[in-house]
Amino acid sequence: MQADEYDVIVLGAGPVGETLAGRTAEAGLRTVIVESELIGGECSYWACMPSKALLRPAAALTEARAVAGASQAVDGGLDAAAVFARRDGFTHHWKDDSQVDWLDSVGVDLVRGHGRFTGPRRITVDTSDGSPRTLTARHAVAVCTGSRAVVPNLPGVAEADPWISRDATSAHEVPPRLAVVGGGVVGVEMATLYQALGSQVTLLVRGEGLLPRMEPFAGEYVTEALREAGADVRIGVSAASVRREAPGGPVTVGLDDGGEVVADEILFATGRAPRTGDIGLETIGLEPGSWLEVDDTCRVKAMDDGWLYAVGDANHRALLTHQGKYQARMAGGAISVRALDKEELDTRPWGAHVATADTAAVPQVVFSLPEVAAVGLTAAEAERQDHRTRVVDFDLGQVAGASLFADGYRGRARMIVDVDRGHLIGVTFVGHGVAELLQSATVAVAGEVPVERLLHAVPAYPTMSEIWLQLLETYRS
Repeated sequence: MQADEYDVIVLGAGPVGETLAGRTAEAGLRTVIVESELIGGECSYWACMPSKALLRPAAALTEARAVAGASQAVDGGLDAAAVFARRDGFTHHWKDDSQVDWLDSVGVDLVRGHGRFTGPRRITVDTSDGSPRTLTARHAVAVCTGSRAVVPNLPGVAEADPWISRDATSAHEVPPRLAVVGGGVVGVEMATLYQALGSQVTLLVRGEGLLPRMEPFAGEYVTEALREAGADVRIGVSAASVRREAPGGPVTVGLDDGGEVVADEILFATGRAPRTGDIGLETIGLEPGSWLEVDDTCRVKAMDDGWLYAVGDANHRALLTHQGKYQARMAGGAISVRALDKEELDTRPWGAHVATADTAAVPQVVFSLPEVAAVGLTAAEAERQDHRTRVVDFDLGQVAGASLFADGYRGRARMIVDVDRGHLIGVTFVGHGVAELLQSATVAVAGEVPVERLLHAVPAYPTMSEIWLQLLETYRS
């Protein structure tokens, strides 16, 4: 058995693990990364990149149809084969050569295989060539193993061979009928995509509406748009059973209200669980399959001597790629400072070695049609946290830039002001093209920019960014 000693071992080579390994290697720490699948992880091959590559043609077509002069040139619908081929280019046809080259260029060693803890600071890897290899860490081990899709344990589910998000984003054919279970981000985006590609989509949502963690009006706009596109959106309905009589045959979904839905495929978009069930956590006194609670430097609280870190989805702070990479930058810096003892660890609020924006100013975009972009708290969350607030809403369609963007533009913006501190704590936009408005909102929330100062950040005319002027003037009135 080959044994190696490193300063830092990173378990998982998705965007989070790659970012952390790059930081510690840059600091001069001998770093190794362990990965059992493709280097680049879920985001690169089955989530962020392929899903957005698939959704962009649908958005472009929708936007063209909404502008007189362009709409007359639109003839027909999406070319599914071309849409899938474009996606394949962004996933590099599920090959990770370029990612491996990057690790090489920054001096990070790679061990391919499934890694498990076999004791403190020790990882044993069942390598791809069949020979076990043991790695030990002088300073830190970082768990960056991400999360996996959860499929509910319903009668008939296993035999029905349902889709999860990976199947939806890597498919090469469009099912004539698709049932989607779940009204969160994945469910909404995949329902949007496949309805645009020509499926008859039935979206089953057990709660009170789509996108339940966002402002209610966001889900309402998206629901209306999906229904206008031809999707059957059913609110307050749950899947109770699944039946597929023959491989490749239709799927019958039994509903809790006694009804049934028949589809050619069923996609479960019903949440995520940590990929920590088979990494040997029991050998270091932790519960297999658990989320790992961390401090603001992403160090696992349950490990007394401070060598274990959990970064990205595994710590359950914010299950978003950009937030995981942010954590990785902070944690990589903290690991390096602690290991090299060259400078003082910066643990001030918003300091150089602590992750705070993954709890206080989390931005997220839902690439539905229309888009939803939000950062910070919703009005309901602010109320639950006892903030004294003023909520300001404005019709995006009344902004000159939005009316130029699309004829009959429909959308809405909301900002939430903490009136005691005088700055924004939450912003939500709904409408076509609003994703690019989000960074300005994130700067305002994360930077705690006083509202009176924001009044001097003059938006260019005529752009959609003039929504800021309208929100702020409404707040002053």
